[in-house]
Amino acid sequence: MDKPSTITVAGIGVGEGNSRFFPIVETEVFPHRLALITVSGDLCASAVDDAMKSDRLLAIFPEVPPRSQFEALPSVFELKVFEFNKKTYSANGILVRIVKNLNYPDGSQRITVRGLNRIAFVSMFRDGDGVLKVHYSNTPDRLDTSESEARAKFKGISMAFQEYAAIAGGIPEDELLSVLNAEDIGQGCDIIADDMNFREVEKFLLLSMSSVNQRLDFLATLLNREVETTRLGIKIQKEVHNAMTESQREYYLREQLRTIQNELGEDTRNPDIVELENRLANTKLPEEAEKVVKKELSRLALLPPSSPEYHISYTYMSWILDLPWCVSTQVSLDCAGAREVLDEDHYGLEDVKKRILEFLAVLQLRHNDPDKRSPILCLVGPPGVGKTSLGKSIARSMNRKFIRVSLGGVRDEAEIRGHRRTYVGAMPGRILQNLKRAGSNNPVFMLDEIDKLAHDVRGDPASALLEVLDPAQNGTFSDNYLEIDFDLSKVFFIATANVIENIPTPLLDRMEVIRLPGYTALEKREIASRYLVPRQLKENGLADRHVKITMGAIDELISYYTLEAGVRNLERAIAQVCRRIAGEIVEGVITPDSRVTVGRKRVNELLGARRFLLDKADKHATPGRVTGLAWTSAGGVILHIEAATIPGGKGNLKLTGSLGKVMQESAETAFSLVRSVAGEYGVKPEFFTQNDFHLHVPDGATPKDGPSAGITMTVALLSLVLRKKIKNLIAMTGEITLHGKVTAVGGIREKMVAALRAGIKEIIMPEENRKDYLELPDEAKNQMEFHFVSDFRQVLKLVFPTEVKK
Repeated sequence: MDKPSTITVAGIGVGEGNSRFFPIVETEVFPHRLALITVSGDLCASAVDDAMKSDRLLAIFPEVPPRSQFEALPSVFELKVFEFNKKTYSANGILVRIVKNLNYPDGSQRITVRGLNRIAFVSMFRDGDGVLKVHYSNTPDRLDTSESEARAKFKGISMAFQEYAAIAGGIPEDELLSVLNAEDIGQGCDIIADDMNFREVEKFLLLSMSSVNQRLDFLATLLNREVETTRLGIKIQKEVHNAMTESQREYYLREQLRTIQNELGEDTRNPDIVELENRLANTKLPEEAEKVVKKELSRLALLPPSSPEYHISYTYMSWILDLPWCVSTQVSLDCAGAREVLDEDHYGLEDVKKRILEFLAVLQLRHNDPDKRSPILCLVGPPGVGKTSLGKSIARSMNRKFIRVSLGGVRDEAEIRGHRRTYVGAMPGRILQNLKRAGSNNPVFMLDEIDKLAHDVRGDPASALLEVLDPAQNGTFSDNYLEIDFDLSKVFFIATANVIENIPTPLLDRMEVIRLPGYTALEKREIASRYLVPRQLKENGLADRHVKITMGAIDELISYYTLEAGVRNLERAIAQVCRRIAGEIVEGVITPDSRVTVGRKRVNELLGARRFLLDKADKHATPGRVTGLAWTSAGGVILHIEAATIPGGKGNLKLTGSLGKVMQESAETAFSLVRSVAGEYGVKPEFFTQNDFHLHVPDGATPKDGPSAGITMTVALLSLVLRKKIKNLIAMTGEITLHGKVTAVGGIREKMVAALRAGIKEIIMPEENRKDYLELPDEAKNQMEFHFVSDFRQVLKLVFPTEVKK
């Protein structure tokens, strides 16, 4: 029912009368039933006193319950109400006779009444003695359907009532017989409504219903609910009782076992506590951790084994005892031996090896210093250049254990610091989990893909790593689960990343960055012949057979089947060649004893057509086309930047090629610079106002961004404006300012590797990058000529075969 509403009551009853008005709250009296009512208030007391003097009749009208109680009930009929003394009463009431009037010593008064019949409120008045009375009309029960249909419904209700009495109990047998033998259907419904423990608002509605059919439908719904609720309650009670019985049985058996063990002279204490005490006695712990374990042991002895707190406490102490608080591996600080290991595992990377050996030398000199701290390195480089394998080699050279954790996509701070013990399934973070797995407090700990950390509402894991990777703080690292400081100062942390710009600045400030550039073709050849080919021959079952992969085949794989800064895809291509050969041997195409030599043509036969075409420098330059150099997370590449004029324009510049914001700004700066200096080279201002300009960087599907193409765009636009070709086989890199100054850029080594691969003969780079030239491989220095410039006019003298006249 949505809400009570007021309707007229005229003409609904048969017979009329008047009696004393007796309002009640939270008590319903049904016809032919006895009820005990507490008399409260002067109005009710005067009504009772007046009734006792004459006919003992009272007209009871219940107060309407709050509207909120009606919201969960079905809409069964419109409720008739009237207002009195700022309160709302139901217009459907009951006429009762006072059976007994009792006055108690505390001054309270109670009356026992018997319901006579339902009545409907008509009007209200006061008699000559001032007693408030009401005119009412009798409302006998009415059937809205045939009696046979009502009888059928009542039979179903009677059976539900019997079922409820059977499973719940508490209903006298004579009440059941009264329902079964009831000739009047309405009277039977009233007996059931009075005996059941329905809510007050539900009894209120049943009393207010003069329609027997409405009463039957509503009563059926309420009875079915009570039966199902009672069944479920009994089922739950039985399960709880059985669980308690099982717990008592277990307790009884344990007490018997303890008595038997006492008679045999055995230890009768909880075996879990005995185990933890033995582990504590045999484990060296810091003073703080030992105090915590002893305190938890005392608490555990008071907890029953079936308690959830018991298992939480036991797991917590197990973690503390499992961690390597004072367990260290014997570290080898032999720099000469470490050099041999690094050379054995890795070809090239001389600068990287040198810096690692410097760290080891410092540790060797300070091996007796109690305040020494392990360095925190960050290896930055493209995929496949050997960052992870380099970490393994460092661990092997120092005789330390190696553990690795991938941080890619980690977005929950609890992954680093652990969960609070209040959470279900709580455990320490990944740092302590892996230290437990390593069994040592001084391993080489690699934090892989640190540039791919994420963060969301669950916290910022990068901020949680600040304490881990700060040598001044990680001696007292606090995990949320343990809540005991753990010393991480002996751990040799090594982080890896592909792009340094994605590492948060506060985190980057705590690490020593070592860059691992991409490999040149010559370095890839050596790596493949020394490491990759022997390893793949062994892994594919060809090590003991006469299989030889020539240097020509390796060059073919490097140049036309892989395009990367590292050697990961190169190893995959070699593995694919080995698998094809293994398949031919098994199928009988190749006899087992024959000698197999894999050259360039054989690679094409086994792997199919070439997958990549080398980026080649322009051998026949055209005006407006210039070769630039760029750096990506996968290594260096060359970019052919093109410019074109569109006659009939208004001097607008159009940029295409999926350029990022930085490259767009570089292009606009280059265009403004060209327009400002074009007059010096004989270009009329009308040329820019009568034409539009289009600057394009091919391979438009690939996003490009970064401050390194400014000088290339400037030369492309000047070449277009002056209609002059640039020299062949020349490439450049550098950023440009609005006044023509060439500024430094990054990724020089990767760009030079790309230029060398493309056959470039001359390189133009900023004067500020001369320091990076010294670190280039000898192969690049010997095969290419380098020019260092600080102003774009110096660039023009180098790129145009003939002098540009002003």
